Amino acid sequence: MEERVQEQMEKQAQVQTQEQARQEILDRVADYCRRFHMEKKAYETGDRIPYASRVYDEHEMVNLVDSALEFWLTSGRYTEAFERKLAEYLGVRFCALVNSGSSANLVAFMTLTSPLLGKRQIRRGDEVITVAAGFPTTVTPIIQYGAVPVFVDVTIPQYNIDVTQLEAALSERTKAVMIAHTLGNPFDLAAVKTFCDKHNLWLIEDNCDALGSRYTIDGEEKLTGSVGDIGTSSFYPPHHMTMGEGGAVYTDNPLLNKIIRSFRDWGRDCACPSGHDNLCGHRFDGQYGELPRGYDHKYVYSHFGYNLKATDLQAAIGCAQLEKFPGFVSRRRENFARLYEALIDTQNQLILPEAEPHATPSWFGFLITCREGVDRNALVRYLEGKGIQTRMLFAGNLTRHPCFDQLRAAGEGYRIIGDLPVTDRIMRDTFWIGVYPGMTDEMLDDMAAAIHEGLRSMK
Repeated sequence: MEERVQEQMEKQAQVQTQEQARQEILDRVADYCRRFHMEKKAYETGDRIPYASRVYDEHEMVNLVDSALEFWLTSGRYTEAFERKLAEYLGVRFCALVNSGSSANLVAFMTLTSPLLGKRQIRRGDEVITVAAGFPTTVTPIIQYGAVPVFVDVTIPQYNIDVTQLEAALSERTKAVMIAHTLGNPFDLAAVKTFCDKHNLWLIEDNCDALGSRYTIDGEEKLTGSVGDIGTSSFYPPHHMTMGEGGAVYTDNPLLNKIIRSFRDWGRDCACPSGHDNLCGHRFDGQYGELPRGYDHKYVYSHFGYNLKATDLQAAIGCAQLEKFPGFVSRRRENFARLYEALIDTQNQLILPEAEPHATPSWFGFLITCREGVDRNALVRYLEGKGIQTRMLFAGNLTRHPCFDQLRAAGEGYRIIGDLPVTDRIMRDTFWIGVYPGMTDEMLDDMAAAIHEGLRSMK
């Protein structure tokens, strides 16, 4: 009896020592971050102004090290917490963390190819309506699977899908619409959702550049990504929040959530999270496909899936970022408004961005289209020469890129509605600069001043 008491006391002392050591490490990490990461040189005119950057403090670093000390590495308690908290924020029931926004789009699209969806399953040769003025990985999964993207034009100055072309894009093989909210500006969700409901189509909202944006539909304000059947996010460093690499797929539909997790987790049929076995109690008594009865459910595959999980290290950072996120969104809106006001007198030479009606954007960037007589490339080179980072609207027109050479030559594998004249104009005349929450008023004012100077230099 005495030996047992002694053992328990020793174990308790060991636990206390471990917890104390852990806390000491975390306290030192917080101090290190404050001293060597937070004490940065103040911005001065002439310093480089990036279009985006990480915004963080000791809480992200402490979470990261806390997760590292556990050395679980794959998805675990931080992943579960992040998925729960992001779902709560968005107002949806289910969220699955993945390793990137591109993987999120891949999982979202592949989910709609599941045989579990019956007649609504997307099959090879079926069509998906999308746009060419955006990021390629919104479209890549469609093409790689063997479905057919149908490209419609967009609008300026909203830079979103031209909803008047939706009916023209429809065919008997159309199964879905998969489009992004451009740089935080929601597309016309009311029109697109009505179109999808009318024709029984799936809607995937690529929300990678728009987390925190809101849209009022049917009198109710909702966060983008929560209106369609599936939403996706990216947590790459330039995005609205970061965990280094990472992404998420979310939905309100229990069946879609089951399929999402299957595709993310090797295509397996089992839904047990990492480190857990036989939660359903039927691991060895099921009948699946042509497998022998009782085959281990952990190794039954209902889809041709992937391993696209993120690590708990990433999720730990994401949990700290989520706490700051409402402030990030507010600052982006403030920065956008300040930049717009500073450039309002350039509208005879530049087209400034406008929010979609009924939308409250969480702006990812500030889009600018040069009017006739203003050379986009010359203005961009001038700004870059001043240390101001610029970006194109991603692909501009994806169908004109080398990745489309073989498809273009064969004249198959995709369809275009009309000639995409606005998309081509964006490719020629449009660029954007940043409004990320780490920008100061001085940085914003200096960007506006440089644009004014660049325009004067062209006269």
